[in-house]
Parts: sequence; C-alpha cells; structure tokens
Amino acid sequence: MATIWEQGGRKPYAKITPFLWFDGKAEEAANFYVSIFKNARIVSGGTMSTTFEIDGREFIAFNGGPMFKFTEAISLFVRCDTQQRRSTICGRSFRGRPEAEMRWLKDKYGVSWQIIPAGARPTAAG
Repeated sequence: MATIWEQGGRKPYAKITPFLWFDGKAEEAANFYVSIFKNARIVSGGTMSTTFEIDGREFIAFNGGPMFKFTEAISLFVRCDTQQRRSTICGRSFRGRPEAEMRWLKDKYGVSWQIIPAGARPTAAG
C-alpha cells in the first residue's frame, strides 16, 4: 500500500507543514524561531502569515486571532547532538530557566518545546 511518502519510487506527493496559529504575532514569532537555529530562514512574509524554514522543514506562522491557544498537546521536538548545542538553544529561547528545567518548555508565544539531548528519550510531561 502506497503512503504519502512513497508512490512507485517517486518523490512524496504530499507534504506536511506545521501551521502555527498566533494572535497577531506570527511574523515576530517566525523571526524569533529563525534566530534560535543556525540553519533557518524566513521564506516569505505578509500581514497574515509568515513562512519560515528550520533545517529544511517548512513552517507557516499565521495571524488567526485570539480564538485558539497553544497547548502541550503538541510540541516541537528538538533532539540536540551535544549538550552544548542544547544549552545554546535553551539560552536563546528560554532565558532565566535553570538547566534542570530545560527539557519540556513553553516559549513566550505559548508554543511547547521538548529540547532533548542526544540519546535521551522523549518525556510525557514537563
């Protein structure tokens, strides 16, 4: 049975892109996320949405209004290859948090993150 990832040896015919709903801060959030990661860039921007990439993964930040909020039901999972890289990411995005708490976090926009060192397993709660 073919999936969206494989169809007769050809490239994927469907692409999954995280779509993040913000209350008026989509462009600000996209710029913030791009500033955290070395291999990241803004692809396009406008009044309603900003498209950005992190390590080749496309994201869309959308100004949808106050109707929906982020919850811990979904998180951005970052597996870091070294403890130094993990500390760098945490220091840029979650200032003022003790290192012991740097595993399951929420950024200033309400997006949940799991910042995991290489070899560690994901956790179910923060």
